Amino acid sequence: MTEEAVGKPARVVVADDQTVVREGIVMLLGLLPGVEVVGSAGDGEEAVRLVAEVAPDVVLMDLRMPRCDGVEATRRIRSQHPGTQVVILTTFADDESLFPALRAGARGYLTKDAGGDEIVRAVHSVLSGDAGLSPGIQRRLLERLSEPESRHTSADEPPDGLTTRECEVLVLIAEGLSNQEIARRLHVSTATVKTHINNLFAKTGLKDRAQAVRYAYTKGLARPPAS
Repeated sequence: MTEEAVGKPARVVVADDQTVVREGIVMLLGLLPGVEVVGSAGDGEEAVRLVAEVAPDVVLMDLRMPRCDGVEATRRIRSQHPGTQVVILTTFADDESLFPALRAGARGYLTKDAGGDEIVRAVHSVLSGDAGLSPGIQRRLLERLSEPESRHTSADEPPDGLTTRECEVLVLIAEGLSNQEIARRLHVSTATVKTHINNLFAKTGLKDRAQAVRYAYTKGLARPPAS
């Protein structure tokens, strides 16, 4: 990090759909040196818009948010505003959350039990070109890299160009969930679910939900119920 960057606080936007959590993070960061909170957002759409307005150095991004989730918001921010880094700050540390976020362009990943000092270190780490990962996340990455290729090839390479979220929607369709139930499960709007379904139908050439279920079984994304 340059001498100028050391003396200048990192400008941060906090994105989290839970008001109490979001305000708590903002308050915590306001008590710590080396960061300046320049805005907060209640969902991914608002986060993308706010980045365009205030050009922060870093966004602290939750994953499960309505309208636009953290992975999609991260992808859009890193594509449209490459000068802004993203650090995921979430409750979830499972592979289904971690790896899509990193592939979308996040440079840091912390769980919400991280302390204020750890958050600040992650912010400055990503600004200096390093990864801002908690020790537990670093261990999970090393474990994943040491696994046989066959253990994770299918998860890393969705069929027919589907995104990870589109695969999640497809699996829930195969489980028999309605659009409203899928929206509640994924913490997104029904309109967002419909968009994902339209996109995955267009990519795969599927015509209806029955075909989608058969497709999910054929591609190994879901298993037929035991008879």
